Amino acid sequence: MLKTVFVAPDPGRTRLRFATRAVLGIGLAVVLCGLAGHSLLGALIGGLAALLALFTVTDATVRGQAVTTALLPAVGLPVLALAAELHDQPVARDLAFLAVVGAGVYARRWGARGHSLGVFAFMTYFIAQFLHATPGMLPELYAAVLLSVLTAAVVRFGVWCYERRLPPPPAVAPPGGTGLARITTRQAVQATAGAGFALFVGQLVSGHRWYWAVGATWWIFVNTTSRGETLVRGFRRVLGTVIGIGLGLLVAVPVQGDPVVSSVLLAACVFGIFYTAPVSYTWMMLCVTLLASLLYGLLDLLDPALLALRLAETGVGALGAVLAVLFVLPVTTHAVTDAWIQRALTCVHACTAEAAARLAGVPGADPAPRVAELEQMLGRVRLAVAPLVHPLNPMLVRKGRALRVLALLDDCAREIRGLVAVAADPEASQDARLARACHRVEASVEALIASPASKGREPRPAGSPIVRPPQAGEPALTHLHGLEHALAELAAPLRAPSGSPLVGA
Repeated sequence: MLKTVFVAPDPGRTRLRFATRAVLGIGLAVVLCGLAGHSLLGALIGGLAALLALFTVTDATVRGQAVTTALLPAVGLPVLALAAELHDQPVARDLAFLAVVGAGVYARRWGARGHSLGVFAFMTYFIAQFLHATPGMLPELYAAVLLSVLTAAVVRFGVWCYERRLPPPPAVAPPGGTGLARITTRQAVQATAGAGFALFVGQLVSGHRWYWAVGATWWIFVNTTSRGETLVRGFRRVLGTVIGIGLGLLVAVPVQGDPVVSSVLLAACVFGIFYTAPVSYTWMMLCVTLLASLLYGLLDLLDPALLALRLAETGVGALGAVLAVLFVLPVTTHAVTDAWIQRALTCVHACTAEAAARLAGVPGADPAPRVAELEQMLGRVRLAVAPLVHPLNPMLVRKGRALRVLALLDDCAREIRGLVAVAADPEASQDARLARACHRVEASVEALIASPASKGREPRPAGSPIVRPPQAGEPALTHLHGLEHALAELAAPLRAPSGSPLVGA
């Protein structure tokens, strides 16, 4: 786990900048809330609003990020008012919470913006339960949210907008469909059912901290698609919480009430959340749990019993998520994995075609954006296959096949990057062999993804000769030959003789 965080690549130090800017933005928001005369509770909700504005907004362009950030209060403030108005009406409060859960997940069908607004709406309702918000508190809470979102926006788009110097990432939407075949619709139903279980059982465990269970269920569903992904994420959430509670006993309890030491540790936790989130959900949850412990310490509410209760409520929430993905409109891991693999292979096809056009001197041909899209697709494939390659997975045969698929897709990506680099050379030229090789690559991809145009066509058997290996000094042909070989090898793990799916139903 340590290796995952500290050895994981950080191209351009993006994660480092992401985390450092978060500490700056959130810290500044909390300080301004204090200078504006807000109470500790007001500063707390302000810090959370700034955190969400910096963490959840992931639109592909800076302009899109700015629009989404501006829309956050428009979604969050009405939800905060709803939660405050229903504070003394438990049944209506709980039903409204479940409605917010379902709507927040359903909003993911509109991409990154829908996801960000859904998360902000849920967390606004969640924090209202934590603060026991009443209508009389709304003016201060409104002012804190608006001030903090504005501060986060100034830091993100004015003081430190490093995204302007980076190419925008391609938008990668989840596999589509209609009605209940749409994954986001099924997940909305699942999340609502899981949250309902967590809410009911969580209240039996604690009448005061039941919302922790609902929060656990919600966050387990974030950035997952299939039941396998959700199960793995649930395991990692519980593991991160257990380790975080252990650290809380060692760190947060002894420093309880010390504002200076707590503030330094809170800044370290914020940095850890943002720095580890892209590479390790377990580490992120460790940091979140320690941060929550420190906040309860500042409120003079922290003790070992409270940490034990947090673990119990997290377990309830994880169980609710597990039951929902297993029994309520389940989305199979195989279906999701197959969809992402096909999209990655389609991207290989597009990269090859664009590189061939560039080599042929076609005006405007540029394979670089396709390569960036391929990298994102491969990231989604790795996430989808994660349940199968998990160390605790007992299905060793399918685990081996999944690892083989990942290795061969990485080979494809490496050869594509090499081919694109050659195509970028202005002295590179096209010849008949390149055209034939590109055609063979495209045909192999079409056969693997079983497109309508390739019905009846099978990829070459693994290990069969494809073409005479290119001579030294023919880099484009070398990369195409390697790509052909990797695609031919992919036929075996993707289409096992038994006909069994890669990841299982």
